[in-house]
Amino acid sequence: MAKEYRTIRNDVALPYQWALGKTWPRFFDGLKEEKIRGTKCADCGRVYVPARTFCPVCFTDMTQWVDVKPEGKIVTWTLVREKYYGQVKEPPYVVALIKLDGADCGFSHFIGGFDLSDAKQVRQKLKTGAKVKAVWSPEKKADIHDIVCFAPVK
Repeated sequence: MAKEYRTIRNDVALPYQWALGKTWPRFFDGLKEEKIRGTKCADCGRVYVPARTFCPVCFTDMTQWVDVKPEGKIVTWTLVREKYYGQVKEPPYVVALIKLDGADCGFSHFIGGFDLSDAKQVRQKLKTGAKVKAVWSPEKKADIHDIVCFAPVK
């Protein structure tokens, strides 16, 4: 006789706090000052944003801090139109991987600054390689939301 497996639905909310360590507070404090800071590897020269404590290529501790420009190019993006549990933003919205000028890796954030109600128009306006720049929140809290979004540069 085969076993019968059953499931039941249970939505779980799991609020938590996480330790920022020694690197993240300095990164977030920079955002409060409208500066995007990364760490630079002394061995290979790569710059990582958000800042990291060690180079994921060389495994070298990184202690050198550099400022990168608050603008860059879109590497890839997606339009989120459907609502799901736990979203931090009401749809529609665009999330993109952005290569900031002066950084050697991608930085994920929201793209805004234009109408998102028509997906076809979004695809026409938003292209891979498009130049974007940070839009800063008027009220800073030293967290990732100090950057409201990145908006296309005209």
